[in-house]
Amino acid sequence: MSSAPVVPPAPDQLTGSDFPVWWPVGTRWADNDMFGHLNNAVYYQLFDTAINAWINTSTGLDPLNMPALGIVAESGCRYFSELHFPQNLVVGLAVTRLGRSSVTYRLGVFRSTDGEDNSAQPITALGHWVHVYVDRTSRKPVPIPDAIGSLLSTALVGES
Repeated sequence: MSSAPVVPPAPDQLTGSDFPVWWPVGTRWADNDMFGHLNNAVYYQLFDTAINAWINTSTGLDPLNMPALGIVAESGCRYFSELHFPQNLVVGLAVTRLGRSSVTYRLGVFRSTDGEDNSAQPITALGHWVHVYVDRTSRKPVPIPDAIGSLLSTALVGES
């Protein structure tokens, strides 16, 4: 038996206000698949980029030299409308669960509009992502580093 999904059942009710962090991302020519839209695997790259860029730029920590690593333990995505190259996008991030050694993110992909309120854009994809922090050497779970935990708490929202 699998556990209940982390992704909310009514994604069309999510708005930009459900995502405290917005991270701009671009598309690349190679992101399109043979059907002319972003390949499903690209969304996972967008999520990974947004999460790690936000953490790295906001904390100043070097992920290559930290004693703890955030590894992906679970991920998922629901798709609502097609995207393609060339489009500028925004990934909305929210922390829905912050534990001792793990964090669960809710992620929304939105079209980016220059000079307009991006939060008014309809959500095009909704993802969830779980990082578990482990010791670099032993790979055993460890507490989330303080600087990262403090940052994550700024994006903590109620689960929906």
